[in-house]
Amino acid sequence: MNTEPLVSVVRGEPTEIELAALVTVLMAASSEVDASPAQPPVSHWARSARPSMRQSSWKASHLPR
Repeated sequence: MNTEPLVSVVRGEPTEIELAALVTVLMAASSEVDASPAQPPVSHWARSARPSMRQSSWKASHLPR
């Protein structure tokens, strides 16, 4: 287990409120990087207009979705 702190104060004596603000900013910045952009769902109408890449896709074209 790693006991080394992720953030340390090198100079000065920040108050608890200043440290809380710093942690909040760092958490918000790291969550934006990790979050994947939301992809809008593709409608059935748009999907039906796309050509299929499979050779036998025309055989299943009459089947319900």
